[in-house]
Amino acid sequence: MKLYWAPHTRAFRALWLFEEAGLPYERALVPLDGPFIASPEFRAINPMMKVPALEDGDARIAESGAICLYIADKAPEARLAPAISDPRRGRYLQWLFWDAACMEAAFTQKLAGVNLPSRAAGWGSFERVMDVLEAALTPGPYLLGEQFTAADVMVGSNVWYGLTLLKVIEPRPVFTDYMARCEARPAFQRANAIEAEALAA
Repeated sequence: MKLYWAPHTRAFRALWLFEEAGLPYERALVPLDGPFIASPEFRAINPMMKVPALEDGDARIAESGAICLYIADKAPEARLAPAISDPRRGRYLQWLFWDAACMEAAFTQKLAGVNLPSRAAGWGSFERVMDVLEAALTPGPYLLGEQFTAADVMVGSNVWYGLTLLKVIEPRPVFTDYMARCEARPAFQRANAIEAEALAA
């Protein structure tokens, strides 16, 4: 499998999940201001001209949530996703896609100062998203309880970005504790080291 990525992008999620899954993969660093990202070759993989993007044989996958779902299902032994027959699969899928549909949209709303009626916004409001997230992580330790999944990679990466880089999330104890658990994972630390090495180079 070949992961197209760049540091400090949503590709961190795929990088982290590959490290959790233990699957062999190749990394292809994509300069965001270079010509390749707008080339026909790359647009055939991700027409949005964004990273991450994934090639696996004849499979072409874009969007970080879809990539995380794909990786988790390719590595069932890593237990990063409930089985299709598991009733928890529904909530797992919900959180996996809630991140992009609600959490990222709420971040944009807050950072841009956009005011929309909660009935018109698919995410309701920034405050609603934060309250739903807090309830989902209580009692924890992860979204599905004791089992860490690809949904935690999606949501955990945004909690991390929201608290540390964007500083858009209020540091409620449940959020800071969850972020600390994510940061303590060896796979997170390996992915972070890969990004740091790329940035230094």
